[in-house]
Amino acid sequence: MGLQLPFIGTGLPPRVRIARIVAIVADLVQIAALPVFAGGWLSPINDGLDIVVGLVLIWLVGWHLAFLPTFVAEIVPGLDLIPTWTAAVWFATRGTKRIPEAEVQPES
Repeated sequence: MGLQLPFIGTGLPPRVRIARIVAIVADLVQIAALPVFAGGWLSPINDGLDIVVGLVLIWLVGWHLAFLPTFVAEIVPGLDLIPTWTAAVWFATRGTKRIPEAEVQPES
């Protein structure tokens, strides 16, 4: 049936699943690239990544108050080691209704 990732969610609308994937990838990039961004001269690229990710997430799931502290936390050095985008998207989409799976009728 494919790879099942509980956080991504099965039965969720595609925009919610894509938003969760974008958030996870953004946090992983920021954590993995910490040695590069920590030097300081590539910090504007990290800030640009945060702006792009924020805009994409707002486009996918709409504005949510959870995104505001995430923007602030991403600007503070060291706090971007916490997966803030992932937490914000989960919080913003936690009440999303699942799409009922189509009932598959076995062929006789």
